[in-house]
Amino acid sequence: MTDGKSQNELTQLAEEALRAQPGCETARVRAVAALPDGQVGRNWEIPNVVLGDSLISDVDRAVLSVHRRLGRQFHLV
Repeated sequence: MTDGKSQNELTQLAEEALRAQPGCETARVRAVAALPDGQVGRNWEIPNVVLGDSLISDVDRAVLSVHRRLGRQFHLV
């Protein structure tokens, strides 16, 4: 069972988790978006990330990790 979060809440959680990843301290999550036909769990995605000074390879790896981890805990309502 996952906890429901609003788009703003989930965006903030995703950004904090992303910035905590090595090499991603300057990255920013603009917003999370609902997936079409998503029911619960990973019914959202992180479509756009502002890199800042972070390397795209670091951010790509971190986004996958953050989405996998947070998707097990939260769903978008």
